[in-house]
Amino acid sequence: MARVKHAASSKRRKKRVLKQAKGQYAQRSKRHAQALRSLRKGLTYQYRDRKVRKREIRRLWIVRINAACREEGLNYSRFIKGLIDAQVAIDRKVLSEMAIHSPAAFKKLIKLSKDTSSAQAKATDKAKD
Repeated sequence: MARVKHAASSKRRKKRVLKQAKGQYAQRSKRHAQALRSLRKGLTYQYRDRKVRKREIRRLWIVRINAACREEGLNYSRFIKGLIDAQVAIDRKVLSEMAIHSPAAFKKLIKLSKDTSSAQAKATDKAKD
């Protein structure tokens, strides 16, 4: 029986790796072993950084909301607590956009949050007495 070397399939595999490693520096785009290592590491970073990007965007939204709240004399945590107590279900992305593009509507939300917080505080004080 003749010996089978798998030349076609291994060449196809190597070609696919080198095609994906195109644009890498020096031997990372030319030699299969280095290209494969570089590609694995790059894909690992890519996966990780997709998660990191989501975290950073959420942090940016929170910073924007906090800045807009502080202009009205309220901090972020009290604002969010007031919205939760008022059963307002608006996510941070939308709140951030409102703070930037429609400050009047955002000020109404701040007022609602303050009113709800003060009503909750009065109810708590009454319950203690």
